[in-house]
Amino acid sequence: MKKRLGIDIDGTVTCPSTFIPYLNQSFRKKLTLHDITQYNLAPLYDTTEEEMDKWMEEHEARIYERAPLAEHALDVINSWKDRYELFYISARGKHLFDITEKWFKNNGVHYHHIELVGSHDKIEAVKTYNIAAFFEDKYDNACDIGEQCNIPVILFDTPYNQGPLPKQVIRVKNWIEAKQHIDALL
Repeated sequence: MKKRLGIDIDGTVTCPSTFIPYLNQSFRKKLTLHDITQYNLAPLYDTTEEEMDKWMEEHEARIYERAPLAEHALDVINSWKDRYELFYISARGKHLFDITEKWFKNNGVHYHHIELVGSHDKIEAVKTYNIAAFFEDKYDNACDIGEQCNIPVILFDTPYNQGPLPKQVIRVKNWIEAKQHIDALL
């Protein structure tokens, strides 16, 4: 039986700066990815969490439809399509499934299963689907999955996910490095 890779979508398969131009336009800022030093965007855009949630609800579908791929993601992921089962586990809400699946098809990204859990807590899905390794960009998710599921977690390095890492979490700069680690581990 093939091993299953669990892969987050936003900021992992898609470019981590995807939302920034839209946020900058709406909130009249000129931030870059280097300015995004925390996952909670509300303080960086001088707004409340409620307003940011409202903004996300209003704009997320359109942004997800247009999200660019992270560099090398397509080549690496598609090189694994016959070796591993590719399970995407995302915090996106279930109402975004059709948009998400269409994005995968339009961008030629191979998948075996897409699970939209509707929250950042992915532990149950990782356990349910017997994931062998996980790919993530959110710091606390990576640490929690690594520690609670005792599997390797590849954390894509961004300014918003800095901090000490448990032994199960491996920080990488890009998909090429991620592939090297997975090929060595599995």
